[in-house]
Amino acid sequence: MERIQVSKEWMQKYEEIKNLMTSSVNYAQCFGMKEIQGKEIFVLDMGEVTFPSGEILVRDPLVWLNRNEKPYLQSVPIGKFKVNTLVAKIEEDHYRYVLSRVKFTEEIPVIYYEALKGDENLDSFEEDSIFGFPVDAGLATIVDVETKNAYCDFVDNWYKKNSGKNIYDDFFAAIFEKNAMENPLYQREGGDWINFRIPNTDLSIPMIQSGFGDGVYPVYFGYDKDNNLCDVVIEYIYLG
Repeated sequence: MERIQVSKEWMQKYEEIKNLMTSSVNYAQCFGMKEIQGKEIFVLDMGEVTFPSGEILVRDPLVWLNRNEKPYLQSVPIGKFKVNTLVAKIEEDHYRYVLSRVKFTEEIPVIYYEALKGDENLDSFEEDSIFGFPVDAGLATIVDVETKNAYCDFVDNWYKKNSGKNIYDDFFAAIFEKNAMENPLYQREGGDWINFRIPNTDLSIPMIQSGFGDGVYPVYFGYDKDNNLCDVVIEYIYLG
């Protein structure tokens, strides 16, 4: 079990403020719209992600995805699921990624609660604030803990063979550029997303340009009227 074992006191505090940690946006509805806040929007299919254990996390894949990072308290169904990203047309030939979503059921979400790991300082929480995850390389990923561990193995082995090099500049940059050539829709020339298959595994790690770059971004789990999990959403640009 990789999840944090939370204290009774933490859970009690969480239940007290849980209803303050919701989003004012129904993200599922956004994926059915043609325009938001005067901007034309599109849905980009980024392929599939596999969750072998159902324990997932969202991190910056180049800076914060290490072996010690813990998954969210909410587990998800095991299996393969599509990753779709909502794209906004800011101006001609200028697009930004607004949300990424992994959908688990066909039920309609009615409420979204912020995803937590269980070590957040809930005493510091204020209404309309977020905990989120930090981004320092302009990228986000959503992965299962098994994918995280396989990716960390890959990165460690790459650096052993490429001492003194940088894994983005000397490896991933070319993959981003190749994907942009093969899938130019809603991407800049150097590439804004990939879904990288980790060598010698059947696991992939999506890497997605995070809205307007570095910062802190929230993650939300959506639930239907019966409190069943429907989806998980990464919000890059605030829509509230």
